Amino acid sequence: MDGDQTAATIWYVLALMLVASALIGRRLAWGGLIKMALLWVAIFAGLLGLFKFAQTQGYLTGRWAEEGEAVSPDEAPATLPRARAEGETLRIPIAQDGHYWVEGTINGSPARFLIDSGATFTALSDSTARAAGLNYDVGAPGVILSTANGKVEARQSSIATLAIGPIRASDLPVVVSPAFGEVNVIGMNMLTRLKSWGVQNGEMVLTP
Repeated sequence: MDGDQTAATIWYVLALMLVASALIGRRLAWGGLIKMALLWVAIFAGLLGLFKFAQTQGYLTGRWAEEGEAVSPDEAPATLPRARAEGETLRIPIAQDGHYWVEGTINGSPARFLIDSGATFTALSDSTARAAGLNYDVGAPGVILSTANGKVEARQSSIATLAIGPIRASDLPVVVSPAFGEVNVIGMNMLTRLKSWGVQNGEMVLTP
């Protein structure tokens, strides 16, 4: 039995226990009890169906982040599903870890990005920023960000050109910190430059 089947079984068992406990104290004819029990089971089945639908559409795959949060997972998956361009629109399938990852470039240097609408800023790992030749003063006062691992200090910089598929962004402010590990994040300061973005049929769809 896989994880989804196990979760469904547990859901139904809990639902039946709740229904049974609610009916124990009621003095109803057997016909009335059965009808009420079936009604409650139907309600729980509908709720479970809605939950599974939202999960398959990608609405429940992300983790809600605090304002300014920069990183969700610790690292990118070893292999990513291939994003595809449809005209100027980029469609990104969901990865095995439940997040949306995409290959791109920073000033022509290849990089892998997590798309995180919960992150206020586009954030780069220290190694990615150095490989792309970004200028930032490690000794200058930084900015404090709230991440999944607590508050971290990051340095501010700017990307001349960030490209993912047909989408380009110029003069994009970013934050850089070794605390991000090897994860690079495309945050809201880039997403808000797009004409539209969102999840459709389990894919992240970006339109410049």
